[in-house]
Amino acid sequence: MKFTATLPLIMACLLLSACAMQTTNERILDTGEESQLQKRSYQSRSFDTSDKEVVMRAIISTMQDLGFIIDRADLVLGTVSGTKLDYNQIKMTVSVRPRGETQMLVRANAQFNLRPIEDPKQYQDFFSSLEKSLFLTAHAGE
Repeated sequence: MKFTATLPLIMACLLLSACAMQTTNERILDTGEESQLQKRSYQSRSFDTSDKEVVMRAIISTMQDLGFIIDRADLVLGTVSGTKLDYNQIKMTVSVRPRGETQMLVRANAQFNLRPIEDPKQYQDFFSSLEKSLFLTAHAGE
């Protein structure tokens, strides 16, 4: 008798939790306030070089200079991922791909405690450091 009375309660809980999961899953692909094009514009920068390996090495050096520990780097895929633990966790993934014959397009994507970093200044600072690293590499012959 007790089991029959609790069965509808259990079923109601399961249905409500399924609805909550569906709502959460729908938000995963939500674009938020900014369009993807706007985000891509401040997360990307082109550099005047056709040497993917040089750019990848500069990205690794820049990330290390900024306190990141490199988790993974793949020249074939053109990706570098790193983590910075500074009271909080910051994860960054940077990808490199050719843009035309003479340029490389670099796109950075960062998370602060599992939340995307959407402040354009943070990306500008990263790209400014990367640009300096590429300049030094080109002129110092590293």
